[in-house]
Amino acid sequence: MEFGVQLGNLEPAQYRANAQAAEALGYDLIVFPDHLVNEGPDKQMDPKSKAYDHIVMAAAVIDATKKIRVGHLVLCNLFRHPAITAQSLMTLDHLSGGRLVAGLGSGWTETEFKMSGIPFPPITERLRMLDEAMACILSLWKNEKTTFDGEFYHFKDAILWPKPIQQPHPPIIVGGGGKGLLRIAAKYADYVNVVPDAGKRGYISMEVARKMTNDSFREKVSFIRDEAKRNGRKPDAVRISNFVFMTMISESKEASRKTAEMMASMFQQTADEILASPMMLIGTPEECITELKRRAKDWGTSQIIFTGEVGQNEKLMRDLYEKVLKHV
Repeated sequence: MEFGVQLGNLEPAQYRANAQAAEALGYDLIVFPDHLVNEGPDKQMDPKSKAYDHIVMAAAVIDATKKIRVGHLVLCNLFRHPAITAQSLMTLDHLSGGRLVAGLGSGWTETEFKMSGIPFPPITERLRMLDEAMACILSLWKNEKTTFDGEFYHFKDAILWPKPIQQPHPPIIVGGGGKGLLRIAAKYADYVNVVPDAGKRGYISMEVARKMTNDSFREKVSFIRDEAKRNGRKPDAVRISNFVFMTMISESKEASRKTAEMMASMFQQTADEILASPMMLIGTPEECITELKRRAKDWGTSQIIFTGEVGQNEKLMRDLYEKVLKHV
């Protein structure tokens, strides 16, 4: 099992310090979001929330670390032409000595597109763009020249040199939850980070988040396996990644249950469903260890990435690793 932390909404020095702390503890991966604004569920937003350029921040963290993998969850395809994305990620792979994880996605936060005037097509078009972009990026990384005449992107004898250090290419992680996105992940990705489907709406809605349950996660995994097979890949060729939005280590089973019961009404779920929710990890250290092992067995997860307070609070990052993760 691999464990990662998403860093965001920090000052530059904190990115470096938290990444170094994660590496020293034994985490496997640091990832960054890719947004112009940081928007929460149902369009909640602090306009003063920090949104640095996370390709630049990835370079800073690479410089501050030695062995931990670094990447994005995930880069927004609409922000950059695939030729530029391919070049930027190749550069990060060289800066890191081959530690890059290439995270790519279709884009979903409509607010940042409206405010900036960047076109925000319907989800079906964004997915077709992502499909083409991934084909182009992989070709630029692997082939001497790339010629591609698609619906959105057009290359003629395009060259990218040098190639990434990692061959045939850096591992690719795709994030999302809708069937269209999962089909693309099954076609190209090495990892798929399964999250609530925000693409069609253009924001994370609590309604959709409530539908992210133990059973729905398992169904998405089954869909990915079937799609990978349909694309001529082994069903387990795409590794399953779980994104944990909220982490709470309790002092007792009673405290765990009380927390779950308090959250149950908000998510319109039972306390048991909250404790098994893919979006959360709540429990004593022993309960959390058992739950993570269950996810590996039942869902086939081989990667867990923690966001929220874990990436911002070094003590929680340390407690989580020392009390839970190193025992899984």
